[in-house]
Amino acid sequence: MQGIELGIDEILNCREKRVVIQNEMIRKYKKPVISFTMNIPGPIKTNNEIKKAFDIGKNLILEKLKENNIEILEIQELNENTGNELFISTNLLAEKIKNITVVIEESSELGRLFDIDVIDVNFEKLSRKSFRKCLICEEQAQECGRSRKHSVEELQSKVEEILSKGLLQIK
Repeated sequence: MQGIELGIDEILNCREKRVVIQNEMIRKYKKPVISFTMNIPGPIKTNNEIKKAFDIGKNLILEKLKENNIEILEIQELNENTGNELFISTNLLAEKIKNITVVIEESSELGRLFDIDVIDVNFEKLSRKSFRKCLICEEQAQECGRSRKHSVEELQSKVEEILSKGLLQIK
């Protein structure tokens, strides 16, 4: 996979920064926050194809919010070597937002790479009702990740395959 390789410190610092932004938005509006990133295993978190897929995901989220007449209070977007990130504060109950985001994640090939979290006003991330399947096998993704069942190379190859299929469908 092409792109800039990151160290663990950069990735962990990015996660900390993400939580700070999420918490600031929740405190500011006292409303849930949508936090959208790409689920890209390994040390490379973005490149041109990943950014294109991220933009597709961002547009899907914004379209669904508009379709459902959901008021957007604030949007922040980061596009850095540590990955592409979108934060949206909305005026809707977190559970309803989560239902919408799960449909987005499950409705397209690229959706497998979308990581759309919903953080409630109590600063807790809502869980999905069904587990996410691993990119490679049918097992629960978290279990495969924890046990390192698949190599980074295997996972990156699958991500590249999903990106090429998913981006071709959009053109």
